[in-house]
Amino acid sequence: MGPLSPARTLRLWGPRSLGVALGVFMTIDAPHLLFPILLPGPQLRQPSAPSLRPALPSCAPRQRLVFLKTHKSGSSSVLSLLHRYGDRHGLRFALPARYQFGYPRLFQASRVKGYHPQTGGTQIPFHILCHHMRFNLKEVLQVMPSDSFFFSIVRDPAALARSAFSYYKSTSSAFRKSPSLAAFLANPRAFYRPGARGDHYARNLLWFDFGLPFPPEKRAKRGSLHPPRDPDPRQLQVQVLPSGAGPRAQTLNPNALIHPVSTVADHHSQISSPASFDLGSSSFIQWGLAWLDSVFDLVMVAEYFDESLVLLADALCWGLDDVVGFMHNAQAGRKQGLSTVSNSGLIAEDRQLTARARAWNNLDWALYVHFNRSLWARIEKYGQRRLQTAVAELRARREALAKHCLAGGEASDPKYITDRRFRPFQFGSAKVLGYILRSGLSPQDQEECERLATPELQYKDKLDAKQFPPTVSLPLKTSRPLSP
Repeated sequence: MGPLSPARTLRLWGPRSLGVALGVFMTIDAPHLLFPILLPGPQLRQPSAPSLRPALPSCAPRQRLVFLKTHKSGSSSVLSLLHRYGDRHGLRFALPARYQFGYPRLFQASRVKGYHPQTGGTQIPFHILCHHMRFNLKEVLQVMPSDSFFFSIVRDPAALARSAFSYYKSTSSAFRKSPSLAAFLANPRAFYRPGARGDHYARNLLWFDFGLPFPPEKRAKRGSLHPPRDPDPRQLQVQVLPSGAGPRAQTLNPNALIHPVSTVADHHSQISSPASFDLGSSSFIQWGLAWLDSVFDLVMVAEYFDESLVLLADALCWGLDDVVGFMHNAQAGRKQGLSTVSNSGLIAEDRQLTARARAWNNLDWALYVHFNRSLWARIEKYGQRRLQTAVAELRARREALAKHCLAGGEASDPKYITDRRFRPFQFGSAKVLGYILRSGLSPQDQEECERLATPELQYKDKLDAKQFPPTVSLPLKTSRPLSP
């Protein structure tokens, strides 16, 4: 591992050493996080501006990657391109024994197949860590070098809630007890119980996936017949333009903005322990967002998926073809792609549901607003016109690939997919679409089209067999036949 930059070195410091060095000290009962926090004041590290590369890039492609695969946020499509890129370039994946790293428990390095640091020999390095986990930085750094490129993806909590309710209806006790998403959001505390089996899917799922700690749930005062009040949805409104529609339009109520809060005593900035903040505290939320900014190089936004892919390719010094692919794990009955839940054009009932979903998932909403802002700041540095040109090219290449590779040029209902290699895992109440390849492809095109169409579970199995080929036991040679 080469020398670390100061920002990367901060990842390796515990809270106490960082606080002593910077005059800020925060106690936290979450040692997996290694929080480097500077509040108030500037964030520890800003995402570097995308480089204006020439046609023949002089930079070296980044190939040490940590992707936090969040749930119901378009992450399966990102996983697909990582699978293809690593497979094509012979990179080594940090794979789970099955399909997830012990989720919903925090990630542990010991769950990585082939990770044996205690054997005394040289540990074969990994290039890509990208399968479902609950983020745990301390353990991730046992597996991946600290100069890896860390990235993830977020989605508007209102859109995420719609998808999660359909997909995890049988998994979450809160969703299972509710007759509809509208009924659940009208009175979520009638169904939701903190810590109940599968109920992490029902509230602030992104915050959970990022491994951030939760403060104690607010409870009703003794003798009170009224449950604790959740944030007023009228204070949590944002308008986001559809993907490709141009500059960002964020209309934020000032009450929805997140400001660091601190007190001054003896000329030192005093930051409360996050466990002392209530669930809606802006101090607590700002504390978590500042830490995420110090760890993640890029957080993509599902509603701007193609724009995010262009920025990802630029940040990694990859070609545009490396990030062109098909949508995976998309549910039938929904548009291909991930469009935003915009207040404009929605009927009153949908607007109410959207507002309630964002208020109930208030930590996820703060995450989304924050990373939507940071994405568009990055786009401004990249250049609007340059981005529009790249996005148009990416979409044209995707359409050309679909016409060349796929029967009908689009995704198919799973009931028509007879080849099990391309039939996606079906879970939840909605059908998950997949792909059928055209016949008559050349061997070279067949190989590449198969990479594009293979669902995540089958591709993981393929990579597993490639990295850990099964050993064949040969029969023992004997001088005489064995008796029956």
